[in-house]
Amino acid sequence: MSDDFARFEHEGWQRVAHKYEAAWSGLTRSFIPRLLQAVSLAPGQNVLDVACGPGYVAEAVREKGAKPIGLDFSAEMVRLASERNAEISFVRGDAQALQWDDETFDTVLMNFGLLHLSDPQAAFRESFRVLRRGGCYGFTVWAGPEVSPGARIVEDAIQQHANLKVPQPKGPDYFCYGQSDECRKVLAEVGFASSSVTFETIVEEWKVPNAKFLFECERYAGVRTAALLEQQDEKTLAAIAHQIEEGVATYAKGEAYFIPFAAHVVTARKP
Repeated sequence: MSDDFARFEHEGWQRVAHKYEAAWSGLTRSFIPRLLQAVSLAPGQNVLDVACGPGYVAEAVREKGAKPIGLDFSAEMVRLASERNAEISFVRGDAQALQWDDETFDTVLMNFGLLHLSDPQAAFRESFRVLRRGGCYGFTVWAGPEVSPGARIVEDAIQQHANLKVPQPKGPDYFCYGQSDECRKVLAEVGFASSSVTFETIVEEWKVPNAKFLFECERYAGVRTAALLEQQDEKTLAAIAHQIEEGVATYAKGEAYFIPFAAHVVTARKP
C-alpha cells in the first residue's frame, strides 16, 4: 500500500482523536473482553497494545493484573491515552516497525487497528518478532455486511447513493482478513503456528442515543468513510444520512437504539 494512505490515516486520526471517546468507544470497547479471553491473558504478562488509540485495551489489560504498554502512530491519541491512564506507558511509534527488541512481550494485541495501516502484513511480522516463544498475538477486524447488520446499514446507503469514484488513497480492503482460512494462511507465512490460529465472529449491540448518531460518527469522527462523504454533494449526503437513519430506526428499544455489529477475533501463537 502507498505511503499516501499512511499519511492520510495519520492525519485523519490526529484530526478526530478528540472525538473518539464520544463517538466510537461504546462500540470498539465492547469487543475487548472477548479479545483478552481469546489470548488467555494472565496476570504478570508483558503486553503490547498496538494502535492503542485512547488506551482502552491497555486499561483492560492492567485491570487483569498484566503489564501493558500502548503504542499508536497518532501523538494526539497517545496524549489522550496518557491522560486517561497516567500509570501506563503510552508511546508514539509505527506498528509496521516496532521499536522493541525481539521476544520482548508475552502478548501482543490490536483492537481494530490493523486496517488503518498501509501494510498489515508488516504489522503481523513485527508482532511475531517482538513476541516471546509461546506468546500469543490477538487482533480484531470488522466483519462484513453479510454478517454485520450495522455494517450493512452503512454499506447499503453508500453503495446506493454515493459517488464512489472520488479520489482517495488506496488502503487495505475494509473487510479483509474476514475468513478463517485467509487469516491462517497469512499468519502461518509470518511464522505463527498454523494449528494455533483461532477465528471467532462476535456480535455486539452498540447502544446509541438517536437514529442520526451512526451517520454523524461516520461523517465527523472517522477517517476513510468521512473522506468519502466529504466529497459528496449536499443532496447525496442527505440521501445517505436518511437511509442510515432509517436503518438504525429499526433497532429502537425504548428511547435508545441498539445496533448489532459483528467483528472477528483472531489469535495465533509463536512456536
